[in-house]
Amino acid sequence: MRDDRERLLDTVEAIERIEKYTARGRSAFEEDELIQTWVLHHFQIMGEAVRALSVETTSQADEIEWQKIIGMRNILVHNYFSIDTDIVWAMIENDLHILKRVISAYLDEHPNRV
Repeated sequence: MRDDRERLLDTVEAIERIEKYTARGRSAFEEDELIQTWVLHHFQIMGEAVRALSVETTSQADEIEWQKIIGMRNILVHNYFSIDTDIVWAMIENDLHILKRVISAYLDEHPNRV
């Protein structure tokens, strides 16, 4: 069974993988189905990892909108025909680097708690 620390590391790793393939820009993302699939898959991984976190961990990092991450995962898994790539790209540009920074700082500040 994975613990919260491993789940948070999974989330950071998923962000890094998204960053790797979106570095070529929005046009590459829009034009390449494989990149879109890769990105959406890693958003799903993030959502699964976050969904399994304990309340203790999520309450200690309440600046993160955990439910929105889980909600994104639910949309990707259950409503995949209505995915809006504009929203996905906005999350890539505006949210992922912040989420990565906050989770990384949390892991550094709480090395033995999770």
